[in-house]
Amino acid sequence: MTASLSLFALILLEVVAVIFAMRAMRSARTPQGAVAWVVFLLAAPYLAVISYLFLGHRKHLGYVVARRASQRVLDGIEQARQLFPPKGNPAPFPAFERLAASRVLSGNDFELLIDGEETFSRIFNMIDAADEYILLQFYILRDDEIGAALAERLRQAATRGVRVYVLYDAIGSSRLTRAYLKRLTKAGIRILDSNALRGPSNRRQINFRNHRKCVIVDGKQGFIGGLNVGDEYLGHGAMGPWRDTACVLHGPVVSQLQLVYCEDWIWATDESLFEYLNWEAGTAAADKDALLLASGPADEFETGTLYFCTAAQMAQVRLWIASPYFVPEGDVMSALKVAAMRGVDVRILVPARADHWATFLAGYACFDEMREAGVGIYLYDTGFMHQKSMVVDDQIASVGTINLDSRSCRLNFEATALIFDREAASAVAEMLKADFDKSTPLTKPLSAQPLWIRLLAPVARLFSPLL
Repeated sequence: MTASLSLFALILLEVVAVIFAMRAMRSARTPQGAVAWVVFLLAAPYLAVISYLFLGHRKHLGYVVARRASQRVLDGIEQARQLFPPKGNPAPFPAFERLAASRVLSGNDFELLIDGEETFSRIFNMIDAADEYILLQFYILRDDEIGAALAERLRQAATRGVRVYVLYDAIGSSRLTRAYLKRLTKAGIRILDSNALRGPSNRRQINFRNHRKCVIVDGKQGFIGGLNVGDEYLGHGAMGPWRDTACVLHGPVVSQLQLVYCEDWIWATDESLFEYLNWEAGTAAADKDALLLASGPADEFETGTLYFCTAAQMAQVRLWIASPYFVPEGDVMSALKVAAMRGVDVRILVPARADHWATFLAGYACFDEMREAGVGIYLYDTGFMHQKSMVVDDQIASVGTINLDSRSCRLNFEATALIFDREAASAVAEMLKADFDKSTPLTKPLSAQPLWIRLLAPVARLFSPLL
């Protein structure tokens, strides 16, 4: 009887593996991905079937896109184009607008923030100045010194009568304590895991993470960048000095950031915040053109991938990208190589140290073909570099959360601010120049790297779709 049950279970497992393999052939984004899943499922069904249940989905089915739930807000943002038409060169606008499902607007300003001390000081000042509400979201939220300081600022704001809403990602914030949540909840603050409503019962959610980091105050100021809330982002962790970048936004682009937050809030709660928020952000005297681009696995297109491809296509003189992880899709690699072969100064800034060994090693498997095409690879060796910044020629600057890796482009919910302005582009370029001065150009091919990197880098690259 036991033998019969074992045989039946084995046959059932093989049947499920075949069904999943057929599904992978239809739904995988690339032929290579399809082949990898098919081989894995048929060769090792015991491991592969479980893996596919959690990791084999590239679309976040059922994600509620909140802008569809409030035509009034969508209409208002479209009307904003009539009130705040862009002033600058319209050439790059259509592609980025299509990806963002929103419009480039004028009347904005952009404050560049470098590293943790400046960033958290600015966030705390924004919180202290709040009159009506605060919307806050981070991938990682810790109950440590800086996390406690943030909680106290939020508690004080709530005591003043300010409405406070907080979202965090349960995977990134896995070490967040119950005491921290209880402390904020007791103060009247709404604090929730971004997947609180559906995540725990949804096995697919493990592979989809909300990696966005933003703060919005009264609908008039917005913060976005690479920093999470933790002492390590002040350089107090095992990684040592921490190099990161964020920015504060003013003007109509803040409403676009606020709309993205509302989408995530609806997903977490099934509740709409639209009618309780201010959608008149006002204008800034700097009058810069800007667009908030949000990406995620619920998108119609591969937004993150096309964001980098569009930047590479637009670039005529330079394309400088800073990302802590470099495991790009094949399309992005091709776009970067073509840009370099056209004579564009393409530079990729990555950390010389690893915080995630798999992504660190997979990057080395990509560096040789990038360098052969003329792409400069710079290893930041003055601490750990975690920023997600980009500058295109002297006209586009970008600061946000999108990494140059497959996970960030396809599986995570991300966001970045695009500023179409010479002054903003110059500020980001000067910042990156200083970072390049603290970096070492990569000149050694993979064959000249230490033995452990030579052996493990090709293996790590095999798992690049999941890194």
